[in-house]
Amino acid sequence: MDYIKRIIKEDDHCYINNKPDMLLFYATSALIITSIIFSYSLSIYTVTNHDFSQFHFFVRQAAVGIVGISIMWFMSKINPDKFIDYIGTILFILFLSLMAVMPFLPDALVTETLGARRWVKFPGISIAPVEFFKIGFAYFLARSFNKNLLTKQKHLKAKDEVKLYIPYIILIGMLVPIIAVAQKDFGQLVLILFMTFIMLAFSNRSYRVFALLGILSILGFIALIIAAPHRLNRVYSWWSMVQDGILSIFPESIASKFRLDNLPEPYQVGHSLNAIYNGGYFGSGLGEGTIKMGYLSEVHTDFVLAGITEEIGLLGLSLVIFTLVFVIQRIIRISRRVENAKYHLFTLGIALLISIALLINFGGITGSIPIKGMAVPFLSYGGSSMLSLCIAIGTVLSISRKMPKIEKRYS
Repeated sequence: MDYIKRIIKEDDHCYINNKPDMLLFYATSALIITSIIFSYSLSIYTVTNHDFSQFHFFVRQAAVGIVGISIMWFMSKINPDKFIDYIGTILFILFLSLMAVMPFLPDALVTETLGARRWVKFPGISIAPVEFFKIGFAYFLARSFNKNLLTKQKHLKAKDEVKLYIPYIILIGMLVPIIAVAQKDFGQLVLILFMTFIMLAFSNRSYRVFALLGILSILGFIALIIAAPHRLNRVYSWWSMVQDGILSIFPESIASKFRLDNLPEPYQVGHSLNAIYNGGYFGSGLGEGTIKMGYLSEVHTDFVLAGITEEIGLLGLSLVIFTLVFVIQRIIRISRRVENAKYHLFTLGIALLISIALLINFGGITGSIPIKGMAVPFLSYGGSSMLSLCIAIGTVLSISRKMPKIEKRYS
């Protein structure tokens, strides 16, 4: 106990601004509470279908939420200089190693769904290692870019510039079979790559090589989609819904070459859009939605935004989205103001993980992009996503204590 007190109670001179960003803490806690409420409201069909208690998901999400909020509060009280390297390194190495061996673990230790091995079983719980790995990967990139990229002069020869990227290309190449193939989680790979490229853009490197890597990544994405029938079917399903609108702006001679018939129906997106439409401005009332009654499986997970909209309306959804955007804005504010380059890149990476995941999910449930099966940060049911994000926010809160104070001016 004395050791914990010594960690929390640091000398004031260790910090530039000795208080964490409490607005970020409160906004994140509000999202967690919202998730707990809707884990109960939207899970009625699932608990009935599996003969669970009606409070099955509520109790689990509430327990995870309480632990998550406690983690954020505790981490906000300690000096990031004394723990961020340990936390980041452990998350990166431990969960990368765990993901690498998951395909070879016995079935008793791994949960497999439709051929995807994404969860490791522990007594009483299952965790998704990729959720924790993403936080560790953001730290790894921040530390590595700060050490290996920011310190190098910007205008290097193309050959020398490429050499700087080779270790990262190899690492990403390792992640493709681990995440996209073994776990069949293409959405997480897309999220990680988007985060990597944007962090690279803030690392003061040549845009020529950056653009070349981007083109190669796009070609790699296309190859992965074509190689997997289930991904190709998702693209076809999405195209069946949007092709008329997109092709209407082209002459018929061109449109006819891209119009496809007998495509799979976008079943999930159709019901998702119906739920959003039925919600109107004010919603049908908490607990009164119908999308959760078997039209969409487990709406409290990937389609939670559609379920929320149906029950509390577009105005309620706007408030939820505003809170999420506010969280992202506070993290970006910390990233811009903190003076340590490693902390700047890490907090930027966390903001990107949250914002890109939100965009991918929202685009999927509205039919703007093919469905990726991406959880909504802080809102979708799931302990791994919630706890990993709380660790991330706790670290950001700790880093926020390093921001320079803004002197108040009085007239």
